[in-house]
Amino acid sequence: MPMLLDLVYLLALLALSPWLLWRAARTGRYRQNLAAKLFGRVRITNPMRKPVAWFHAVSVGEVNLLGTLVPAFRKRHPDWHVVVSSTTDTGLGEAKRRFTDLDVIAWPFDFTWAVAWALCAVKPSLVVLAESELWPNFLAAARQKNVPVVVVNARVSPRSFRRLKRVAGLARLLLFRHVTRFAVQEADYTDRLRQLGVTGTKLVTTGSIKYDGALRTRSTPETERLRGLLGLVGPDPSGGSSLVLLAGSTHAPEETTVLDVFARLRTRFPHVKLLLVPRHPDRFEEVVRLVEASQLPFVRRSTVSTPLAEAPAVMLLDTVGELGAAWGLADVGFTGGSLDGVRGGQSMIEPAGYGVPCVFGPHVWNFRDAAKRLVEAGGALMVPDANVLEAELMKLLNDPDLRARMGRSARELVQRQQGATFRTLDVIDSVIPSLAVARAA
Repeated sequence: MPMLLDLVYLLALLALSPWLLWRAARTGRYRQNLAAKLFGRVRITNPMRKPVAWFHAVSVGEVNLLGTLVPAFRKRHPDWHVVVSSTTDTGLGEAKRRFTDLDVIAWPFDFTWAVAWALCAVKPSLVVLAESELWPNFLAAARQKNVPVVVVNARVSPRSFRRLKRVAGLARLLLFRHVTRFAVQEADYTDRLRQLGVTGTKLVTTGSIKYDGALRTRSTPETERLRGLLGLVGPDPSGGSSLVLLAGSTHAPEETTVLDVFARLRTRFPHVKLLLVPRHPDRFEEVVRLVEASQLPFVRRSTVSTPLAEAPAVMLLDTVGELGAAWGLADVGFTGGSLDGVRGGQSMIEPAGYGVPCVFGPHVWNFRDAAKRLVEAGGALMVPDANVLEAELMKLLNDPDLRARMGRSARELVQRQQGATFRTLDVIDSVIPSLAVARAA
């Protein structure tokens, strides 16, 4: 089976190569860390030969999740050496920024030779995968080496569930049987995994780690620095009290929708500023052209090195890793990926932790439980389309008491959900051989 998978991967890579080359030339993606990805040629520094825990995150969102889990693991297990990996270039960049004293490596492609080289180089005693990154050759190789694999903050979206259900037998054979434990975000996901044939003893519902890292204040050094750079510190020249609408992790065509809505809102609220944060860096230039076409005054965050005298109407956050700090500037929020019915929504937990009243579209299956809880608690609003989005944003901008009530409700909901990190660490501890033996004794 591994050789058959290698053949399938090679054929897929060959078929996609024209598109990949075009994307690489156009965006600069896929060029970095090729030796590590294609051949597993990675290096780590572990001179004391401590047991190694390998934590993996697909991209920036999952790296942020590890930003809560990894420090907690290191505090509980100071005698372990921790390695962090990511798949995307942006994920690797964020991991290197967050984990400056750790080995950060590129995740190998799922070819048998790349997986084998990477496992030999890292020599993990434990592998921890964030959310849903399951690759058959890697999982099989880890099992052959008797390395326990734990999937943390595990989730199964409705779309993934439908797809996996069609091939449930194959998924059990190639994926699920090689995973030692699943620490699952919520009971519905646990039930879906059980329906797919995952043994009940492998499943533990822990809650979402994303709540644990979400409670923030608006006066963090990162937020204050961004506030000063973008010119959001003084009174608004229009005479009103300046308000910030943040549209975070947007996808096409949401930027067009948000810009159109914002232009109309400004006719009534001229003191409102838009902080626009596209989800993917390779779309920054595309979004620049959209903002230029709107004829609204704007600035690109990447061009700002000294504080602006005053904030323009639109601020495009075309940098990676600053969205968290930016939520601390927001009076009202919109979380992207939720209007087009394709993406399944982006996290609304982070703005809730800042006390930002948020609006999002109906397509939030990636965060179904969080969205439902926030709406029921009165901390967020779900809208069916762009027309209702505009109406609800207008209500929020016009009513400071409503913003304050929703913000308090959102923060209180996040506070009530705390504790998943420590429950997840207990799951991890249950599979570490020495600890498991000690507990049994």
